[in-house]
Amino acid sequence: MKLSVVILNYNVRYFLELCIKSVQAALKDIDSEIIVVDNNSEDDSCNMVRELFSEVILIENRENYGFSKGNNIGVKKAQGEYVCILNPDTVVGEDTFEVLLKFAESKEDLGIVGCRLINGKGGFLPESKRNIPYVQAAFKKLLGDSKAYYAHNVPKESISKVDILVGAFMLLRKNVYNELGGFDEDYFMYGEDIDISYKSLQQGYHNYYYGGITVIHFKGESTLRDKNYAKRFYGAMQIFYKKHFRKNILYDLIVWLGVQIVYTFRTKPELKKKRVQQYAFISNKQNELLNKILGKNIFLMQKLKYFSVPTEVIFDANFMSYKEIICNIEKQNNIANTTYKILPNNSKFILGSDSTIDRGEVFVFDE
Repeated sequence: MKLSVVILNYNVRYFLELCIKSVQAALKDIDSEIIVVDNNSEDDSCNMVRELFSEVILIENRENYGFSKGNNIGVKKAQGEYVCILNPDTVVGEDTFEVLLKFAESKEDLGIVGCRLINGKGGFLPESKRNIPYVQAAFKKLLGDSKAYYAHNVPKESISKVDILVGAFMLLRKNVYNELGGFDEDYFMYGEDIDISYKSLQQGYHNYYYGGITVIHFKGESTLRDKNYAKRFYGAMQIFYKKHFRKNILYDLIVWLGVQIVYTFRTKPELKKKRVQQYAFISNKQNELLNKILGKNIFLMQKLKYFSVPTEVIFDANFMSYKEIICNIEKQNNIANTTYKILPNNSKFILGSDSTIDRGEVFVFDE
């Protein structure tokens, strides 16, 4: 078997359904498998997988083991030569795995391959490509300056070696994953992707950012104005430094003080209330259930255009490919008065996200 896609899920039932459908379309001509590891979700994620995707391997954990252990459980079950670690709140294009596997096969000493991630509005997510978070870079990030933390020197459209990739999408050979020891389970959430990327470099492998492939990641990296995120992030950084760098008591003290300051004084950002005056349904036919739930002006069109008033665009995956949807969202990411939702193929809900600090909205429509 060529590829195993491992998706770790926790309470995102509708995002998971969309993710699996896009992955299935991308695996159509590849000898592959999909493994969903559920970290004891309280929603009906597992029932949905069993009912809609009987061919998907479902692992139901009886507790939330966190990102590292959850993914390690999935990879242990994987039969593929390659594994792809994929977040459940992502959407991949139909050519994603074909292109990246071909690229991976062409490289010697390959470590990890990542790709270009965008948020639900089409904005590029800089965590797609990062530098090693040395002390100075991490401390500047603490103060709001992330220039040294992200690999801004690498153009987002390019294909290039980078140091650190993001855990929302990582493709690598299973034997390399095992050689690196998988994700370090000392990290519960945040930092484990930095750790495995760094271990890959230490073992003499090369990590690559492939900017020619774009994947939607609805929940982008949270802003440091969220004090809880700051506390988790710098807690992970402390683990990383203790594992990989010589212990520095002065730096430990500075980081500890920095975390306390951020946690105490930073406040969670307020979400801006969205204004929608009309809806544009990109499809070849009307959807009566969709019309019923929205109950507002909804225009049917087969091609996206620019709008002069606040508009929510709904892409019909029964009409368009996932790659076409991703390209359309990315192309129009600078349009201030346009937001986006996706209607997955053969589904009765729409979803999308207009912010990088929450997972966004899901609208389920009944008969």
